[in-house]
Amino acid sequence: MPGNATVRIDQTKCIGSGQCVLAAPEVFDQSDDDGLGLVVIARPPADLVPGVRDAVDRCPAQAVNLEE
Repeated sequence: MPGNATVRIDQTKCIGSGQCVLAAPEVFDQSDDDGLGLVVIARPPADLVPGVRDAVDRCPAQAVNLEE
């Protein structure tokens, strides 16, 4: 069941470091074409939100956004 949080990656800021994927592999992936981060679950269930928060903190480009 989707939660109330919404996850986005600003593709104009993303540098493809992969930190989001390491923090929350269920929610994020990386493009095979350019290596940039992708959101797999835009509205993750509550149990995945802590990992998304970690991804927000880890992103060196501050491209990951979580709206709760």
